[in-house]
Amino acid sequence: MTEKLSESLVVDKLNVSIEGQPILKNINVSFPVNKITCIVGPSGCGKSTLLRCLNRLTENIDGFTIDGRVLIDGQDIVTADDEHLIELRRHVGLVPQRPCPLPMSIYDNVAYGCRIHGMHKRKQEMDEAVEKYLSEVGLWDEVKDRLRRPAARLSIGQQQRLCLARSLAVEPDFILADEATSALDPISSKTIEELFVRLKEKYTIIMVTHTLPQALRIADYAVFLYLGEIVEEGPASQVFKSPQNELTKRYLSGLFS
Repeated sequence: MTEKLSESLVVDKLNVSIEGQPILKNINVSFPVNKITCIVGPSGCGKSTLLRCLNRLTENIDGFTIDGRVLIDGQDIVTADDEHLIELRRHVGLVPQRPCPLPMSIYDNVAYGCRIHGMHKRKQEMDEAVEKYLSEVGLWDEVKDRLRRPAARLSIGQQQRLCLARSLAVEPDFILADEATSALDPISSKTIEELFVRLKEKYTIIMVTHTLPQALRIADYAVFLYLGEIVEEGPASQVFKSPQNELTKRYLSGLFS
């Protein structure tokens, strides 16, 4: 197992625009280790763009420009060359809005990233890793007798947990979740929430959500974005129960969304 990072993920003076239109403006935030940070705010405020910058998944967007730093253990992912970017990205797992299992078996979905990074080269080691991470997301008992079947045959909720297992298998330090429960039924959504709460003992979780009740349930730290700027951030109990900014108060009271 690789050594876990000791520092949080830090965003420093980050500015992003697309075709000259500002999307993020002077973003500064340090995400606390082994906590769940929820990024909240109205639609179109830059939440998902900020999340994607943390894994540099925005660089293929036409007209996209970025200035500032995103530091993983002191190394800037914004300016990393391709070789270092691959390694830095391994530290940041992503759970997308909609499940996206690879067109292969359940087993191979979990093993895919490990093979890319040269991990678990012996079959027994890979078998153990697949079982470990499927177990970690509560999926092993449900699929252990059909590991060689296509992942696409799983239910949507199972597919999302499989995507999470695939992310965990490369032993990241950070998990990014972009509306990870929005496509799920209430039972599956609750399962994912409970998984995140349990997994924060090992990982730092950064989650975009449009659902304030969800953020109230699971967030340890909160970041409120509005029109591409951080309006307020801090411990979730403080931001949600005793907000200091009038705009935050209006958003939390439901005056706009």
